[in-house]
Amino acid sequence: MKRRVAVVFGGRSAEHEISVISARSVIDALDPDRYEVLAIGVTKEGRWQLMPAGPPAQPAGVSPGALPGVGPDRGAEISLDQEPGSQALVAADGSRTRIDVVFPVMHGPYGEDGSIQGFLEMAGVPYVGAGVLASAVGMDKAVQKVLFAAAGLPVVPYDVVHERDWEEDPEAVEARAAHLGYPLFAKPAALGSSIGIEKVEEASRLRGALEQVFRFGRKAVLERAATGARELEVSVLGNDDPVASVAGEIVPRGHTFYDYEAKYLDERGAELIIPAEVAPQTLEEIQRLAVAAFRVIVCTGMARVDFFLMQDGRLLLNEVNTIPGFTSISMYPRLWEASGLTYPDLVDRLIELAIERHDAERKRGTGF
Repeated sequence: MKRRVAVVFGGRSAEHEISVISARSVIDALDPDRYEVLAIGVTKEGRWQLMPAGPPAQPAGVSPGALPGVGPDRGAEISLDQEPGSQALVAADGSRTRIDVVFPVMHGPYGEDGSIQGFLEMAGVPYVGAGVLASAVGMDKAVQKVLFAAAGLPVVPYDVVHERDWEEDPEAVEARAAHLGYPLFAKPAALGSSIGIEKVEEASRLRGALEQVFRFGRKAVLERAATGARELEVSVLGNDDPVASVAGEIVPRGHTFYDYEAKYLDERGAELIIPAEVAPQTLEEIQRLAVAAFRVIVCTGMARVDFFLMQDGRLLLNEVNTIPGFTSISMYPRLWEASGLTYPDLVDRLIELAIERHDAERKRGTGF
């Protein structure tokens, strides 16, 4: 029998359009002889819609920001039956369609941060990727750095700034930033796709950078710039026995760092070198650290782990992304392709891992 897979995309975050592109790639990779796909788009207002035609594809030469998202009139509004174990989609006309597994491809808040994962846990539905805890920690750059440092993993020097602290005592925040050192990066603590990130070259630009960051959340992370470092990424896959892919390197071209424009708007904004040219012992260490970081946040399914390779040979852990970009040209699937696992096989494996984890949890029961 075919497995019925609900691919959920869109959502309320600033990464809505990127999610649409990723979902299109996932759906295209699902073998129609093995899977029946239900494309479920979530509008920016939070309404769920069944979209028989699937997410819109990205036309050639059109940037993600110009891509149509999930509009209010693109499908029939639906809801998910929250009775544990029902695993049923409820359509506007009252009809129900049973699903076997959900593949959430929702980047950013309200999708990657544990929100939809908690909803699916309550409904008793298997889903691809990290659970509630790992999703929440993976979304919050400030919290994950605390956990990584406590576990003895090397992290980029950083500080956390709350919006209220900035409003009440900006001079104290400026002093902390000066202690961290310039240049530095100011980032929203809970957002991805390089949205809202500002490189701050000198103290006079800190105020404008933080005002920009606080447009996207109430907590900012300041990180000392890893000047001269190489930016490396590794993909991790698995549940109890996770494994790491080969490493890839990102080399920005014409941009001071790998920002949103370099990722999505400028076709020549960065060179992706896969596999990265690193010494065997360096690759072994980055893979070890990537799996360690994956385990520290109790992750399952998948994650992309980002590092800086310093000029003196040190590796510094930057962050973990639990729902990385999933287009056919994104680093996560490309790293696995370079490691011998094709995109369709990767999607198959993620679905198997989701069902494996769900079955293991269901055996434990919920009562005494």
